Amino acid sequence: MNKIICIVQARQTSTRLPNKILKKINGISILEIINLRLKRSKLIDKIIFAIPNNKKNQFLKKYLQKKKLPFFEGNETNVLKRYYDCNKYYGGDIIVRITSDCPFVDHKLLDKMLTHFLKSKNLDFYSNTCPSTYPDGLDIEIFSKKSLSFAFKNCKSSFGQEHVTPFLKQSQKISKENKINELGDYSILRATLDTKKDLKKIRKIFNFFKNNIYASIMEVLDNKKFLKIFSEDLSEYRHAKQKVLSGQKIWRQAINLIPTGNHLLSKNPDIYIKEIWPSYFKKAVGCKIYDYDGNSYYDMTTMGIGTNILGYSNKQVNKSVIKSINDGNMSTLNCVEEVALAKRLLNLHPAFDMARFARTGGEANSIAIRIARAYTKKDNIAICGYHGWHDWYLSANLRKKNNLDSHLIKGLNISGVPKKLINTVFTFNYGDFNKLKKIVSKKDISIIKMEVCRTTPPDIKFLKKVRNLASSKKIVLIFDECTTGFRETLGGLSKKIKIYPDMLILGKALANGYPMTAVLGKKEIMQSMNKSFISSTFWSERSSYVAALKTLDIMYKNKTWKKLNMVGMYVLKNWKKIFQDLGKNFIISGIPSLASFSFNHRDNLKFKNYITQEMLKSNILATNTFYPSAVHKKRDMKNYFKVLKNCSIVIRRCFDGDCIDNYLKFGQSKNFFERLN
Repeated sequence: MNKIICIVQARQTSTRLPNKILKKINGISILEIINLRLKRSKLIDKIIFAIPNNKKNQFLKKYLQKKKLPFFEGNETNVLKRYYDCNKYYGGDIIVRITSDCPFVDHKLLDKMLTHFLKSKNLDFYSNTCPSTYPDGLDIEIFSKKSLSFAFKNCKSSFGQEHVTPFLKQSQKISKENKINELGDYSILRATLDTKKDLKKIRKIFNFFKNNIYASIMEVLDNKKFLKIFSEDLSEYRHAKQKVLSGQKIWRQAINLIPTGNHLLSKNPDIYIKEIWPSYFKKAVGCKIYDYDGNSYYDMTTMGIGTNILGYSNKQVNKSVIKSINDGNMSTLNCVEEVALAKRLLNLHPAFDMARFARTGGEANSIAIRIARAYTKKDNIAICGYHGWHDWYLSANLRKKNNLDSHLIKGLNISGVPKKLINTVFTFNYGDFNKLKKIVSKKDISIIKMEVCRTTPPDIKFLKKVRNLASSKKIVLIFDECTTGFRETLGGLSKKIKIYPDMLILGKALANGYPMTAVLGKKEIMQSMNKSFISSTFWSERSSYVAALKTLDIMYKNKTWKKLNMVGMYVLKNWKKIFQDLGKNFIISGIPSLASFSFNHRDNLKFKNYITQEMLKSNILATNTFYPSAVHKKRDMKNYFKVLKNCSIVIRRCFDGDCIDNYLKFGQSKNFFERLN
């Protein structure tokens, strides 16, 4: 038979509430209450209190001796060693870990979990803490002697040694299960002892039970009078739920009226935290966004997915647009501003002769492809990067459904894309020139279409090779700078690196939030459009041209790209400082004006969710991506860095073995740009 011992770790030197385990409830100490409750277990063979072996805990030792309670003295800081040595002395086959700040430990729940553990032949570790769905204070962890020995011999982190089980939770060599509360998620309720406030609450709970020290919290979780004791715990949760209530109501309407809920995937609440993400804005000014509940948020994400380079609602741009609207936005005749914008962009980019305009990045990409195909009289294209939703682009996934997975968006569906487009678009990864050469030599490529950069700074050597290859093979080279344009210089990044394509696509920041994209190209290529048909009514509306012209004026005058890089460098510097102890496990991607970070950890997405969750508590919109604007100021970012620093402490713990699920209060988001079903 298996010998089951319960080891309760205890110490006298708690910093926030010294001697907390000896505080009394109706004349009985917390420590005695825990012992009496555990003794009701029908499966535990022995209960031992594991205490530090030092002078600071001598009073606790004498107290245990006086009460004739079994105890073991061990290492103070390496509690994992204390458990290992204690179990070695008492010879347990199965160990139950309980902490002495849990006066409501439930013997019925404990025996249920022990029964399951005993029946499971290959189970090494069983807990109800990762994620926790029981009230805080009902924590139970069960593990085998073999698992404890394995953790003791292999755990090297101080956090893991101090908290005993993190190594078991993280190790891939340990089979583990977690018990979920059948009644629902009550982890928001705090019934553990850490502060004076906790002690006051614990006394209220026992008073509710008329000082019955054996009463079970689990039996009254649906009692409204009982739950009033936890009003402070519930208030934060309710506030988080309620403060975006209007946005969530609108979202529930949207998913029934609009396929996928909205029109831009990267604004879908499912890729953030849909339960608390504001979802809809009422007003946006500068770096502030206002929702329909009167809340304002400081935007430390992408500023309109990279569109609002001058900040939201720029007064000068809006004034110009309003004047143009008052003069008439659409008519039977053309607006002169489209000619003015063409001249301005071509003056900024002397490598090109003609310009064509659209309203979205996807449209501009399709226009460029149509013109290039008309010029070359061939179909096949080699692509690198993300270029929109149109058939020509998604057809890359016809041959293999994950061809585009490494080009920003994973899992793109191709339903509705004509099967006849197969073998017309071929993908290569950024920096892989050998793969591109191979495609060009075997697939009769007439067009190379790519982003100048995405997750790394521009690879000059690679881009020069691409340019030379395109020139030698008479291939049309197209740079898609919808995202990178105007963030490193006044125009395309290709200007800065002095590598010029045959066609250039600009967008997003061009008109500071008004819909405007441009395709620039050499005359002999652009005139091939006369052999095809490309036209749209709303490409001729006036306001976006006016917005683009005014935005260019302001960018030229204020050198906004310099401000963006200064702010971006400042943020990157602080990111590195905050997460410096993670070393190579913290990864920064992109250029300063288009930066993001990630963690080399299987819970990377959950870490991102946790950061978003904590930022929202301080009314900050933030994930792991930041696109600076000209109106972001260092002094306004102090709270952002303060919250991020606090998040880093928790994430550091999780690298050492803690479970991030213990800190997440809401459901997990989907992968960024993951296909939403």
